[in-house]
This record gives sequence, C-alpha cells and structure tokens, in this order.
Amino acid sequence: MRQERTVQASVFDLFAGHEIGRELKGMSDWLDERRHLTGLVAADLRRHGVKETGREGLPAEAVLRCALLKQHRQLSYQELAFHLEDSASFRAFARLPWGWSPKKSVLHKTISAIRASTWEDINEVLLSSARHEKLESGRVIRVDSTVTAALIHEPSDSSLLWDAVRVMVRLLRQVDKLGSVALSWHDHCRAAKKRARAIQYTRGRPKRVQLYRELLGITRTTLGYLRQAAERLTPAADLDVIVWQEQLRHYRPLIEQIIAQTERRVLAGEAVPAAEKLVSLFEPHADIIVKGGRDVHYGHKINLTTGRSGMVLDLIVEAGNPAGSERLLPMLQRHIDRYGEPPRQATADGGYASRANLIQAKAWGVKDMAFHKKCGIKIEDMVKSRWVYRKLRNFRAGIEAGVSCLKRAFGLDRCTWRGLDHFKTYVWSSVVAYNLALFARLKSN
Repeated sequence: MRQERTVQASVFDLFAGHEIGRELKGMSDWLDERRHLTGLVAADLRRHGVKETGREGLPAEAVLRCALLKQHRQLSYQELAFHLEDSASFRAFARLPWGWSPKKSVLHKTISAIRASTWEDINEVLLSSARHEKLESGRVIRVDSTVTAALIHEPSDSSLLWDAVRVMVRLLRQVDKLGSVALSWHDHCRAAKKRARAIQYTRGRPKRVQLYRELLGITRTTLGYLRQAAERLTPAADLDVIVWQEQLRHYRPLIEQIIAQTERRVLAGEAVPAAEKLVSLFEPHADIIVKGGRDVHYGHKINLTTGRSGMVLDLIVEAGNPAGSERLLPMLQRHIDRYGEPPRQATADGGYASRANLIQAKAWGVKDMAFHKKCGIKIEDMVKSRWVYRKLRNFRAGIEAGVSCLKRAFGLDRCTWRGLDHFKTYVWSSVVAYNLALFARLKSN
C-alpha cells in the first residue's frame, strides 16, 4: 500500500547553511504549501487493476521530491541512492520515512512512472505561484528552440545493420530456450561485426559497396531464420511466448526499414529524405535535426517560451524538424490560451520571422513583435520605436543563457531515458526542476 505523504517524518530534518541547502529549503517550502501535487503523482504510481494492499511503497511525496532532486543535482539513480543515505540535506528535502534508504531500482521504478502530463500540470501550478508573487507576469515573452539528443550512438547504415543482426540473434536464442520449436539456424554476429568494422575503415566506394552487399546478405539470412521461427512457433498462453511475439512485432518492421533504406542509399545511390530515415533500432522515435545548416543532432527539436524572470512558461517536444516560422503562431496561441490574454511584447529569433506571423501576432493583440533578424521587415512595422526594438532584441539574447543552463546543469542536453514517452517526461522533469530552483532563488532575493 502506497501513501501520498510521509506521515511521520524525522523531527531532526535540517538543511545545511550552504547555498545549495538554502535553495533546497526554499524548494521544499513551496512543495509543503502545495500538498495536492502529491495526489497527481500518486495517480501515476497506482497501476490500473492493482489492489491497494501489501507492502508499503515509497510515498508519492517522496517520489516527487526525489525526482526533483535527481534532476536538480543531475545524479544517476545510483548516486541519488547514495546521497539520500549520506546527506542530511538531501534526506530532509526528500522527506523520506524514518529509517528508509531506497535502492536505485526502487528510485528508477517510481520516478520513471511519473508522466509528462503530470510534470506539465506541476509546472502550471508553479507558474501560477510566480504570477501571484509578482515574479512572472507573462506579459513579455521570448521564443526559441533547441535540440535534446536521444540516447543513441552516431548512426550509420553499417552500424544499424549490425544492431539488427545482434537483436535478431538474441531473439533466436530466446526461441531455443523456449524449447517448443526445432529450428536450424546459424549465428552470423561475428561475420556481421567484421563487415561493419571493415566498412568503417575501408576507402573507395566499390569496396564499400561490396562489403555492404555481404552485410545485407547476412542481415536478410538472419531475418529469414526469424521468419521461420515465427511461423513454427504456435500461439500459446505461455507468457514467454507472448513476450517474444511482442518483441518480434516491434523489431521486425524496423529491421525491414533499415534494410530498405540501406539498399536505397548505398546500392541505388538515392538521397533518402531525413523524414524517411531510421537512425536507431532502439530509439526509433529519434529525428534528424540540422541546426545552423551544419550541426546534425539526433533527438527531438524543442520549442520553448520564457518570460522576464527566465522561467520556462511553455514547451513543446516537436515531431520532425519543423521550421521556426511554422511554430511561432502555435506557441503564441498556447500562451494566450494559458494566460487568457496575449503578451504585450514578444520576441524571437530570425528563424521565426515572416510577415504573415507578424500580421497575425498583431491581430491577436501583441503590441510589439520583434524578430532578431529583420528578414526584410521594417522595424516600424514590428515595434513602435527603434529603442523598443533594441531592448527586445537584447532581451531575446538572454534566453541563450537559460537554455545553456538547462542543458549543462539540468540535463536537457541529452535524454538518458528510453522511449518517446520517457523522453518527454525527462524533458519536462528537467524544466520543472529548473523553474522551481529559479523560483526559490527569485523569492529569496
């Protein structure tokens, strides 16, 4: 049975007088004043159809606080488990029951269960508190984009084919352990790895194409073994068989896509569009993002809005690599829906600039809409004076520092969780931890 709050916390919980301790104390005080947030986390922790009986689990309050602590200090689960046992300030913030020291497996299972929508709701409550404390009004905003990398290696056709062979051999070994199918197959992992490495260090297109043909042949042969196993494996109520079939349904179309895109690009010499490429067998949701016309990233593009306080007011994890000019109006519309009124002033990078965006923003009630690069638009059409334009342009530059802090100190540079849902959860948890820490600092000043 899981409680929402720690019923009997230690009376000796004290925060250190260090700057970090004072910051954690301010964050803890805000959470204490909004205990209803633990109900949102508790709803995520309760699995559908599971009875509320049995051994006590980590309270929802402690799970939320541990999740914030993990992102705030950028700790692994193992490091978090150690610090919760070693640091008095960390234990005071986490609000753990007396004598509890959760292991890394418990922390991983509970923290990862919190959904992205829950973090977004918590951020809404935090922004409401910032408005009430007159720390952030949402009347002046800036919009920018960044990229959060997925947990994948640098992709190449040869490495993807090698990954496909490894996964298929693993599935075939699982079939052998089931013992219900007499299947004759050969492990070609060594041959696939040898050719993948040779492709990496071979110069000259003719030699590389020949190696690719051999690697593709190995991949198709192993896929044939897998198809035979799927045909001979009779459907059964055995849980192991059901799990194996589910894995096959997941990986098989991805492997076929890897084979197809390699044949198109390497053998046919076709330029495969980025939207049609698969860059990871294990993180198929990852997109190819080109920033600045030269830097290539593999993850997801993120559009975010911040205010004068520096707090992140809104965030969207985009699908694909949409142009900034296509995303400005949706970001403004979301801000209007959340705050009930348009911002008085807004600013964005030159990538968001277009005359259509400017006209629509003005129609919605934005008094001054400044783009960092004018892109053929007169300053007088964007804002009421050059002085205002210069102020908004300088204000927009400040978002770069906030994005840099999010990436370096709160882990937004690279998501370490797997799956698209967990990717969004990771991003939102980083943003909430950043906003809460910033709120505590602003309130203490």
